[in-house]
Amino acid sequence: MGSPKSAVDGLEARWGETWEREGTYRFDRTRERSEIYSIDTPPPTVSGSLHVGHVFSYTQTDTIARFQRMCGREVFYPMGWDDNGLPTERRVENFYGVRCDPSVPYVEDFTPPAKVPSKRQDFVAVGRRNFVELCEQLTATDEKVFEQLWRTLGLSVDWSLTYSTVSQYSQKISQRAFLKNFERGEAYSSEAPSLWDTTFQTAVAQAELEDRDRPAAYHDLRFHSVSGASGDGVTISTTRPELLAACVALVAHPDDERYQPLFGTTVTTPVFGVEVPIVAHRLAQPDKGTGIAMICTFGDLTDVIWWRELDLPTRPIITKVGRVTSDTPAWLATEAGREAFAQIAGKSVFAAQQATVEMLRSSGDLLADPRPITHPVKFFEKGDRPLEIVTSRQWYIRNGGRSEQVRDDLIARGKDLHWTPEHMRHRYENWVEGLNGDWLVSRQRFFGVPIPLWYALDADGEPQYDKPIVPDDAQLPVDPQSHVPAGYTAEQRDQPGGFTGDPDVMDTWATSSLTPQIVTGWSEDEDLHARTFPMDLRPQGHDIIRTWLFSTVVRSHYEHGSLPWTHTNLSGWILDPDRKKMSKSKGNVVVPSDLLEQHGADAVRYWATSARLGVDTAFDPGQMKIGRRLALKIVNASKFALGFGSAEGAGAEGAITDPVDEALLAQLITLVEQATAAFEAYDYSRALKLTEEFFWQFCDDYLELVKDRAYGEGPGAVSAQTALRTAVSVLLRLFAPFLPYVTEEAWSMASTGSGQRLPGFGAGSIHRSSWPAPVEIRDLLKGSDEPAAGELSVLAVAADVLRQIRKTKSDAKKSVRAEVEKVVVSDTAARITAVQAVIGDLRAAGTVAELVTVAVDEADAKVEVTLRETEPTAS
Repeated sequence: MGSPKSAVDGLEARWGETWEREGTYRFDRTRERSEIYSIDTPPPTVSGSLHVGHVFSYTQTDTIARFQRMCGREVFYPMGWDDNGLPTERRVENFYGVRCDPSVPYVEDFTPPAKVPSKRQDFVAVGRRNFVELCEQLTATDEKVFEQLWRTLGLSVDWSLTYSTVSQYSQKISQRAFLKNFERGEAYSSEAPSLWDTTFQTAVAQAELEDRDRPAAYHDLRFHSVSGASGDGVTISTTRPELLAACVALVAHPDDERYQPLFGTTVTTPVFGVEVPIVAHRLAQPDKGTGIAMICTFGDLTDVIWWRELDLPTRPIITKVGRVTSDTPAWLATEAGREAFAQIAGKSVFAAQQATVEMLRSSGDLLADPRPITHPVKFFEKGDRPLEIVTSRQWYIRNGGRSEQVRDDLIARGKDLHWTPEHMRHRYENWVEGLNGDWLVSRQRFFGVPIPLWYALDADGEPQYDKPIVPDDAQLPVDPQSHVPAGYTAEQRDQPGGFTGDPDVMDTWATSSLTPQIVTGWSEDEDLHARTFPMDLRPQGHDIIRTWLFSTVVRSHYEHGSLPWTHTNLSGWILDPDRKKMSKSKGNVVVPSDLLEQHGADAVRYWATSARLGVDTAFDPGQMKIGRRLALKIVNASKFALGFGSAEGAGAEGAITDPVDEALLAQLITLVEQATAAFEAYDYSRALKLTEEFFWQFCDDYLELVKDRAYGEGPGAVSAQTALRTAVSVLLRLFAPFLPYVTEEAWSMASTGSGQRLPGFGAGSIHRSSWPAPVEIRDLLKGSDEPAAGELSVLAVAADVLRQIRKTKSDAKKSVRAEVEKVVVSDTAARITAVQAVIGDLRAAGTVAELVTVAVDEADAKVEVTLRETEPTAS
């Protein structure tokens, strides 16, 4: 952590071991639901390493957990690992140099290549079972690294509650919930067009899409008139001429007068000579291109809508590998059309486009040179190639995309949820209102939770999808690829008259959407479930409102008829110096382990919790340096304040008799009230700001004012010592959610010479002590009357005078302990009264021989300081 070694170095290891040994954060499941605060912690994706963005958001949640625990609530705070899905599979492929091929048989004691091939096409093909074993092996290693980093950061989770989304337990919960959705009609399968990633070879859901600007070009094509029209035909503009062979219609807006006479007529496609109708639809854009477009199956999502609503034929030519099919389509009736198709058969999309353009140019049907444009193209958020739309059988869960009633119900759920910040609710509502289809939950991958169904095969070996074979609940979890359904034998697998297992796994969100059910023991541990569900808090990033938050609301709405939690906190992004979001995919992340080593966990936590919820924040090591300085000052200030022991003996406090001590405690009451209110509103950053500002004023002003008196004897010394200990006790507890290590270290110093604890410092960890309450401070002021609001200036006025004395010494380049011959304070009568109340402390703190006060009008207020052997200086 740097040299030389400081008082805050090494605290993470020492206190981390103590917390684990003593079970400081262990959840007590015997508490009643009203006494429990339950957190649905995001399970980070196990795909390599955590980055500073994770540290940022998870630390913010930890402050809430620690605050609630200190307020007396038992905090249910588990951690999970999202260890299935495409990112994990890609990491395993790249780490071991393998790729999954289900046709490859299982190999006992398989050993991956000693060296990873440089090209993906050279990766070793392994069977599904071997691939899953490698996934389990690598994620187990990654999870240990993740846990150690979280422990070092000081997350106060109960590690005995840790789960993974692909464990046998989680698979059972996930499959049970899916089967209940299926039984109630909320889950269904359908053979339909779906977005397909040609790299990952899987269908992709709407929530996983992102638009990326890509270069393209408009091509003006002429379609030839056939019936009911005259002239040279119809001209359309398209960016995808390679789909011309998949054209099923031309479409224009019903109100477009240019094309109204053509509705109901037909034209033939150039080059391929297929007759297609001209139809009307409201989604056609009169101001785009020539105002009339070709409908292909399928070029984009609008094609799907047109195809479905206009009941058009299906003529797909793009395969799942992103190439034009090698089989000549049956709808190409002419020899010329079949010969033209031979020119693009088997080609990549790009090559097919080039070949089609050349054929159009040769036939004279390309009416102008292509016009370059840049336009948004749909990508899988983790993919690197544009998505295609192919027809495949997939599983869906109804999410309101095709049901107004479900959509309204889910929007109502969003209104019942407490959002921080509140404006994030509008993102949720906009997403729900913009859905155009149900949630696609099946994936054509390998490492995940299997779809728990089999299908009977007819005499021809064709699956009977409308009559799936459902396992008994007692059988869960099941893997249809290895387990056999009741009434069949293993030899009947994939045989006519036998059965076949559903080959797909669930989307990772289909399991992650059940984290409240998984962690609370739904359907497995009903006692725990009753004590922890619905949960109190869902913390997460604002960028996954449409995926994790929404999908969790959907599952809870169906299963429980309620929200899964009452509150959600949305954290912002971490931005790099160019104000771009930090992410592993962009390669601009900072490794948190390096930051923890360099600055210490408390300093990193200080930076993370200085930012408000929902606000994107620039990565700033400078803030971490400030946090480290604060941690050091807390240790030093605590050593001083706690070094006096207890004048009244352990277990008792002395009387507060001095006005400046009374003023300090009165201000401390206000701080506690404001910091508590901020935390209760989930505004932890304000609580930190208020506490930090008070602490520095406490160190710079109050400590210096009372230092000499505290070292003395008698009632004045007892009053100062009691106020110091009280302030440190309260401040340490206010800082504890943010800086757990240094506050625990300082808290441990509060012992008398006999080993007993000082008053105000309970036994055990600070993190199991009570959150400070105004009443405990007011109790110390009994008998001395708590200062009225107008009297709280005593400390502030004294601090102002002391600063002027110091400034004079500094300007004269004198030591802070340089002697002052005389100080004359000219001020209003009210402020002079305040100065006179602390005149002894001021003289001692400023080493002032004589201090004189003069009542004047506010405009004439000044402090005159005369140093030994110098002329008076006015300020």
